[in-house]
Amino acid sequence: MATVEERLARLEAIEAIKQLKARYCALCDHDYEPDALAALFTPEGIWDGGLFGRYEGREAIRSFFRSISGSIIFAAHLVLNPIVEVDSATTARGKWRLIMPCTAKNDAGVPEARWLLSEYDETYALQDGAWMFCTLHLTVNFYAPHVKGWA
Repeated sequence: MATVEERLARLEAIEAIKQLKARYCALCDHDYEPDALAALFTPEGIWDGGLFGRYEGREAIRSFFRSISGSIIFAAHLVLNPIVEVDSATTARGKWRLIMPCTAKNDAGVPEARWLLSEYDETYALQDGAWMFCTLHLTVNFYAPHVKGWA
């Protein structure tokens, strides 16, 4: 059985990771702030967004977020159902669901209301006293215009 100190450390890690995820979502919803978002990842971090592309390292992640704000004009990242598992004092894994109403430019460059439903599968590391993303993998279930729907 884990000691009280070990149990407390696990709970503190889980809460810190939930706060990391909340900061990530808030930064995405605030015009995809590229510098702040890149800083949430380890130097060798990976952001793998499936149909949105794969970016390795902070500079590539920063460049991606700098460009996405031109395509997704408005977003509300609503993350749900966190499952965070602490593997050690410095590593953890997490799964989340995302439902995101947004305004995005369609193929003709015209803004339209869209829905994104996705799953996040992530790994984290504790570096210099702060939890950071090592990998963030996004599996898109659908990314559909609001008017047409996804069925």
